Amino acid sequence: MTTNGEASAARDTGDGAGGKTADETAGGTRPDGAADTGAITVADVSQEHRYEARVGDDLAGYAAYLRTPQLIAFVHTEVDDAYGGRGIGSALARSALDEARAQGLRVAAVCPFISGWIDRHPEYQDLLYEPTSSASD
Repeated sequence: MTTNGEASAARDTGDGAGGKTADETAGGTRPDGAADTGAITVADVSQEHRYEARVGDDLAGYAAYLRTPQLIAFVHTEVDDAYGGRGIGSALARSALDEARAQGLRVAAVCPFISGWIDRHPEYQDLLYEPTSSASD
């Protein structure tokens, strides 16, 4: 699997599956070589503290998080190499951030992929957590 950071960001620099939503077809070939006609589905698997992206029954990637009642911190994102370049990372980011907005949560983008994705999509920057404390070392 490709981990967060430069490798993932380099693969998925678009606005999400070529403008497709998380429910649209991913297309391509599955890791077992069969034709992939499944849609990308993203779900919050709260017991695992992560959003999971699936193509058909296959786990294609995930975005791990820590959560409080007011904040969700995205700490790591991975996309399976077999699904690289298909908008899986963007589908994860968009779905997770849309859900955070709907729940009134602030977002701490610790993960470099999620942080970079938000940088490229200014409509999500209002979700970013900004500390209000003026305390320092």
